[in-house]
Amino acid sequence: MARKDSEQQKRSMSRLFRGKAIFKPLNTGRIDEHVACVREWVANIFFYSKNGITIMIDAGYNYERLKEKMGWLDIDPASIQHIFITHQDTDHVGALERDSGLLFRDATVYIGEIENRYLTGEVRRKVFHGVIKLPLVKADNRKILLKDGQIITIGEIKIECILVPGHTWGHMVYLIDDEYLFTGDAIWFGADGGYSFLSTLAEDNKLAVRSLEALESNLRSRERPLKIITGHTGWTDDLAFAFRYRTEICKPFTRKYNDPCAPYDGYEEDDDTEEGARNMPLRKAGTR
Repeated sequence: MARKDSEQQKRSMSRLFRGKAIFKPLNTGRIDEHVACVREWVANIFFYSKNGITIMIDAGYNYERLKEKMGWLDIDPASIQHIFITHQDTDHVGALERDSGLLFRDATVYIGEIENRYLTGEVRRKVFHGVIKLPLVKADNRKILLKDGQIITIGEIKIECILVPGHTWGHMVYLIDDEYLFTGDAIWFGADGGYSFLSTLAEDNKLAVRSLEALESNLRSRERPLKIITGHTGWTDDLAFAFRYRTEICKPFTRKYNDPCAPYDGYEEDDDTEEGARNMPLRKAGTR
């Protein structure tokens, strides 16, 4: 989205969700030796590194501090040649926008073939039960369109694409090296477990719930440990926690879903510091 649209969304969403204890982004830092995270207000973007190659998962807002915070993690934007987009919402693709810093102008962007219809303008993204249309994202990167179940290999990194529609019509999650699942906005973690993501931001809440059911079944059939990493509410390695309330939709203006661990206003990021990024591992959801 255009920079002015990112700033407008920051102001409006801050006013709307202040005090609701809903957004719980990870601060900038590392989950482990493979996964690093940058915080952009309430959104997280992730970097997965292995054997000298780093890929990026989602591209955040049109955010002027992205290069600075990547520096905290010793990641050079010029090294990023592959970016996987879970969905095209304005807080997940902003660094690709034409009026962004164009840090990744030479990167190839991978996005689901259904989700790409938002980028072409064939379909308009709607939120708040279809009342509000989001701005059209305009970007010029080379794109590779993905299908459900497709497996991509970059160097020695294996990326499996899994379609999980509902939040958007073509929302993808990415299972990397059979161990790390990047879920974008498919799952919202409350204090006591995972729910279907915020009701006000979904294209189809019933579809989102059915998709989570299919995703859980898919993951459980593999019978191996996973780290499940969300776009706005942290990560866990507890599959039961992640899907505990998957049939229930988070309703952000209902007190029941307020998480006492969440900041009063997630758009205030004074606690996100270089010292913390370099020295404090990012703890999993459900811990203090």
